[in-house]
This record gives sequence, C-alpha cells and structure tokens, in this order.
Amino acid sequence: MGAPFIARGHMTAPLEPEILSDTIRYLEQQQARNVRYLPIQPDLLEGWQTAGASPAQAKPATAPFKPAPSSPLPSRAPMTPERRAAFEDLRARARACTKCPHLVSFRKQVVFGVGNPDAEIMFVGEAPGADEDLQGEPFVGKAGQLLTKMIQAMGLQRSDVYIGNVLKCRPNVDTASGNRKPTPEEMETCLPWLKEQIKLIQPRVLIAEGDTAVKGLVPGLKDGITRLRGKWLEFEGIPLMPTFHPAYLLRNQSLAIKRQCWEDLLAVMEKLQMAISDKQRNFFLSSISGRS
Repeated sequence: MGAPFIARGHMTAPLEPEILSDTIRYLEQQQARNVRYLPIQPDLLEGWQTAGASPAQAKPATAPFKPAPSSPLPSRAPMTPERRAAFEDLRARARACTKCPHLVSFRKQVVFGVGNPDAEIMFVGEAPGADEDLQGEPFVGKAGQLLTKMIQAMGLQRSDVYIGNVLKCRPNVDTASGNRKPTPEEMETCLPWLKEQIKLIQPRVLIAEGDTAVKGLVPGLKDGITRLRGKWLEFEGIPLMPTFHPAYLLRNQSLAIKRQCWEDLLAVMEKLQMAISDKQRNFFLSSISGRS
C-alpha cells in the first residue's frame, strides 16, 4: 500500500509516516480535551498541496500545540513569617541596587515585582517600560492590561499570581518615550535578584512572556519564541512555559496566534490541575472556524 496523502482536486502530496503519527497523536490530544474546532493555516495546506512537494519540505510557520513533557511539579513549603521578612528585605536591597550605573542614572525607580509572594504561578517579562518605570509596577501599560485579561481568563486575579521581570530597571534609551530590549549582559547582572525572588516565592510554574524573557531565564537557547512556545522547559527545577509576550498579541491580531498563547496557559492550568471549563477549552476556536 502506498503512503497516505493529502488531496485537493487532482493535486496530491505524500504524507511521511512520522508526520502522520504526530498528526494523529495531536488530534487525539485535542479530542481528549473536548476541542471541537481546530485552526488550519492556509499556507500549510497550500504547501502540502503543491505538486511534487512533501510535507517535510513544506513546514508550517509554527508547530502544532504539543507541549513536551516536563519534570513533576516541585514541592513547596508554606509561607512563613521568616520567608515574608526575607522577601521584604530582598525588595529593599533590590531597590537600592546600583550595579548598572547607566540604568541607575536613567531609571525613575526599580520595578521589583507585584502580586502574591506565596503564588503558585509566576509570570516573568523582560524589562520595565515607561509606564512601569513611572508607576514602579510591572505590566501596567496596554500589554499589562492584556496580561490581566489573560490571567482573569484563567479564573484568577493579578493578586493570585506574582509578576516580575528579568531586568528590574528600565533600559536606558535616547528619548524618554522609547523602549529597547535589555542586553544579555544587563540580564546576567540582574538575574541574581530574580533567582532570589523565585527562591523565596517558590512558584510551582513559571511563565516566560516572550523571547527575551525566556532567554534571560535560560541563556543559550537558539530557537525563537515561535518554536519555543508551548514546550515545557525548566528553570532550576521549576517547570517553565514560554509563550508570546502580550505586546506581540497587541501587534498581531491573528486569532490563531491568540489561540496558541491560550493553549500555553491551558497547559499550565492542566499541570496545576486547575478546573477548566468547556468555555475555557474552546476560547478562540469558534471564531477561528468562522462560527459565532
């Protein structure tokens, strides 16, 4: 019997066995999650349907949602008065940091973090922007407002989670209204503050918001966020889920991209054994399929 194929009209293309196995496994996972509709990228279909081209030659822009297995959730001790005191001491020391003179001279204040220091979920962004530098709190601009909606869609509030950044000072720029990414050297210098923060919070899951954040936590990664998202990584024994930064979602209004980001959050909810409603499982799917 010949290899399975995808056909459209008179055009066919052979489907490699490993691609077929991955596709079947992915569909079975979605069926188990009670997912009824799946987004299909037109460029993927067109690539597969090009005469003489194989699926191996026509790869999708992003891989299907299939998180890699990660280590078991770490155990965590109850929050104690001593740990809370240590956390406040860390906050005071971080706010007085002068390790990066060029950032110290530019910043208005150190953006330490916000939320519940006893949270099971910790979101990590890359660095403060102008709004965050002014208010002293991470994710308070338009991207922060979207992050708040994402957290609420999970059935939580900002006060239930903890939110921080790899870099705790706004990167200096030529104009007061501009922003730039932190450099690897700046993130390496600031990372000990974040490590101590994570050690005291003891989150069971970390969520890295965007490419810069995940590479600040796990230096040396070569793939971009479109390949890293949805795949479990690890930071010092804690499961780490990379996903798109809310600012990227504001620039890219694709429902398929929003669904991918939501699937990353669903994977976090599943790992923490949080209750997930049918409505939550199907966010964006009906819109993608053209149904209301």
